[in-house]
Amino acid sequence: MHNALRFALVLALILSGLVAGRLLLGQRPVPTPLLWDLYERSLRRAKYVDLTHPIAPGMTVWSGFGWPSVSPASDPKTGRTYRYATDGFEANHYTLPTDQMGTQLDPPAHWNPDFPAIDELPPTFAVRPLAVISIADQVRREPGYALGVADILAWERRHGTIPEGSAVFVRSDWSRDWGKPGLAERTVFPGASLEAVKFLHLERKILLHGHEPLDTDATPGFDAERWLLTNGYTQAEGLTNLDQVPESGALVAIGFPKFQGGLGGYARYIAICPPDWKHGLSVGELPEAPLGKLAKPLSWDPAKGLRVR
Repeated sequence: MHNALRFALVLALILSGLVAGRLLLGQRPVPTPLLWDLYERSLRRAKYVDLTHPIAPGMTVWSGFGWPSVSPASDPKTGRTYRYATDGFEANHYTLPTDQMGTQLDPPAHWNPDFPAIDELPPTFAVRPLAVISIADQVRREPGYALGVADILAWERRHGTIPEGSAVFVRSDWSRDWGKPGLAERTVFPGASLEAVKFLHLERKILLHGHEPLDTDATPGFDAERWLLTNGYTQAEGLTNLDQVPESGALVAIGFPKFQGGLGGYARYIAICPPDWKHGLSVGELPEAPLGKLAKPLSWDPAKGLRVR
């Protein structure tokens, strides 16, 4: 008998014996839970892309709010700074002048107190289908270009109808200038038109849309942002790396701190892309538990006002 056939036969006999033994003992084979099976078959092999800017001094912030600052945390009773050598740990003290900063999730209470604050958003926001509509070519020709209904319909001709309940992120490549002085004060920037956001919410019934700039639109009255947030919708702002995400077929994981009564939220958006996607990391590519040591330890840099390697 061929060796491979003999091995397969022996393996089948062993497995059937194990199953029979479990049945004789009153133990039935336990099926893999559906979501665990989904993780093993799909999410474990997926590529993960971070769409989030770090919060740091000197980041792009509207001047009306001011900038964050960081210092080593200290014991409030003694004023003594915590040290690895004497206390076994260190920590940071942050001064955050606003909850409307960086990559964020805008709850509708930011503009209308009748609607939910950040801590009142439902947990079902956690994972959604992600559609990425690029207007980057238009923005290169016209820096103040705004997403229109025609752009959405053109995307749908290529990829099909936008799924109900999905997140729609608008790629403009505005985030490539992140950190440049005066970026947040530019009055000309890419956005989404009122007609486009109404179409996405009222016709396609999406969960939320997102964009790279810190405002939805550049109209004098912020027409699109006003309509969204005064009518109970949320939005993502300050996104990055949308050029590293497929236009169709990905998911997005949405995480944010639960500030009670918060009118904005520092958010973390992670795109979950197909396993054969050219960008991102898969589970197991880097050490995770335990995490690996890095080439240099973190140390406080007083000139930069944060910890660096």
